[in-house]
Amino acid sequence: MSVHTHLWFDDQAEDAARFWTSIVPNSRILAVRRAPAGVPDVAEGTVFVVELELDGHRVTALNAGPSFTLDEAFSFFLECEDQAEVDKYWEALLADGGEPSQCGWLRDRFGVAWQVVPKGLDDLVFAPGEAGQRAMDAMMRQVKLDIGAIRAAYEGVSAPA
Repeated sequence: MSVHTHLWFDDQAEDAARFWTSIVPNSRILAVRRAPAGVPDVAEGTVFVVELELDGHRVTALNAGPSFTLDEAFSFFLECEDQAEVDKYWEALLADGGEPSQCGWLRDRFGVAWQVVPKGLDDLVFAPGEAGQRAMDAMMRQVKLDIGAIRAAYEGVSAPA
């Protein structure tokens, strides 16, 4: 048995797969399958299914017309080693039409939601007491997460300049 992610696109599955595998290390497209005759909302011979891996996580991207759309109820969670990685992936995923949201969330140009999160965030925002509450409050005011500012709030000091 295996479990993997399956995403429904109108017609951008291959573009999304190429974009993501160019950004996320240890990623690759495994297969591109073309539509046979008779698939509703998909022209025969066009890209229908794209199988890929994102850092070893298997994803199926399906082109099946506009019947369903993606929203933030599903997101990829990208845990970054440090602030430099947060900055790098945040900018890359926003390229060419992505939209920032809040608390480290964004939507890439294909409408897929991502959480770009620095390692150690949970230790700060879920810590008991006032320190954890300060960290949570700092995070909730951010768009792209700034672990230095969140850590400073946790410690009860001003954020680094």
